[in-house]
Amino acid sequence: MEFSAGQIAGILGGEVTGNEGAMVSKLSKIEEGTPESLTFLANPKYAPFIYETLASVAIVSQDFIPEQDLPSGLTLIKVADPYASFAKLLDYYNTYRHQKSGIMPSAFVAESSTVGEDVYLGHHVVIEERCSVGKGSKLYSGVYIGDDAVIGEGCVLHPGVKILAGSVIGNHCTVHAGVIIGGDGFGFAPNSENQYNKVAQIGNVILEDHVEIGANTTIDRATLGSTIIRKGAKIDNLIQIAHNVEIGENTVIAAQTGIAGSTKIGKNCMIGGQVGIVGHIKIADGVKIAAQSGVSSSIIKEDSIIQGSPAFDIKQFKMSYITFRKLPQLNDRVAQLEKSAQDPSQDQ
Repeated sequence: MEFSAGQIAGILGGEVTGNEGAMVSKLSKIEEGTPESLTFLANPKYAPFIYETLASVAIVSQDFIPEQDLPSGLTLIKVADPYASFAKLLDYYNTYRHQKSGIMPSAFVAESSTVGEDVYLGHHVVIEERCSVGKGSKLYSGVYIGDDAVIGEGCVLHPGVKILAGSVIGNHCTVHAGVIIGGDGFGFAPNSENQYNKVAQIGNVILEDHVEIGANTTIDRATLGSTIIRKGAKIDNLIQIAHNVEIGENTVIAAQTGIAGSTKIGKNCMIGGQVGIVGHIKIADGVKIAAQSGVSSSIIKEDSIIQGSPAFDIKQFKMSYITFRKLPQLNDRVAQLEKSAQDPSQDQ
């Protein structure tokens, strides 16, 4: 798809300096600009690149004044905030990219299921019995929707997503490639022969509105009831969320985190990458957990910041870490003191 500098300025409310008809068909970093690409300059550190970029159009600040000659083929779009404007353009481009509708011939929709207006079903999409897909949702190639599942309006399900039986996806959710929602929870009971009997997992998963789930993340169905991801939560790639977990509103979780069963995480929390959280605990609203931490007990104080494994208050952790790094020197000093105590002549 192509846009002219004039069209882009209209979207952003900017002013064109140069050729309004300059066409762009891709986006680029300013230091990697190529012909027919659009870039932006927001950080002064990157200002030298604007005098040598090969990009056709650059978004700059309203008060930008060139200190030397610009490339002859470069058109500027002047805006109040270049970074915010470029972000707005990325969002516009992403929305435009998903303006697809229609049902591909290889898609399958069970007769008992319903599909709303302006829905796109890509190649080999499968929608099983008694499902519903809301208006304007886009299901890309290879998406599978199990029996009795509900997909809300304006959702985007990327290739290979599996939404298993009974799962409920709210409105305007984004689920990235390879995600599995509604797989069995890890429920097994030991028997007298020291073997494990599977405990049936008959609950479901609920994603409320405006949730985003990163690629290859898995969210297990509840044993009973629901595993719930509340409104506005953002879940990164490669995360495991176990049965009956609840994630609060607007909580964000970074990659490779694992959350064990029945844990309840509050709203507005921030959880770093590779965090491990045990089951059956509660984490208060606004808690921040540093990367690679291990959480083994409930955190009841709101807005706490914790780190370590097992995790505790981050200030105390940093003080303890300073001492930890000095352990070799402290060990040498203790050894010297012990030697001196055994042989007083060492002090002379």
